Amino acid sequence: MLSQNALSKIDHEISKYPSGRKQSAVMAALRIAQEERGWLSTEIMDEIATYLEIPSIAVYEVASFYNMYNTAPVGKYKISICTNLPCALTGANKVAQHLKKKLGVGFKETTTDGKFTLQEGECFGACGDAPVFLVNDKRMCSFMTIELVDKILGELE
Repeated sequence: MLSQNALSKIDHEISKYPSGRKQSAVMAALRIAQEERGWLSTEIMDEIATYLEIPSIAVYEVASFYNMYNTAPVGKYKISICTNLPCALTGANKVAQHLKKKLGVGFKETTTDGKFTLQEGECFGACGDAPVFLVNDKRMCSFMTIELVDKILGELE
């Protein structure tokens, strides 16, 4: 299911660890697979487990623990907003309500056009920039206000 290119990238990640420690590359393998496939199906996770020579459950545990892994299809743009205390105290809940209203979805839902998925996230380690959200697990948006949210959504559409 994974392309030879993806497997080569996983091999590169495996090479960073001592011999016999293939399982150490599980997070990188999940990232590579998700970049190629968009999300991590059970079949893809099973393939990773076989490739890394570890039990499938070990891969499922990692994929389900971290917010950055999509174990179900998501929209073109996944927006994860931090609602932990520092972000909540600086307006994250207000921003989250605005996002829900503007996109017409709740947390863990995707817009009908498949463009946006909204998720509630755990701390992103940027409390000094609160409130924050991530776009596609890569672009951090800091000091979020309603106006800034609208501007960013406009850029993404």
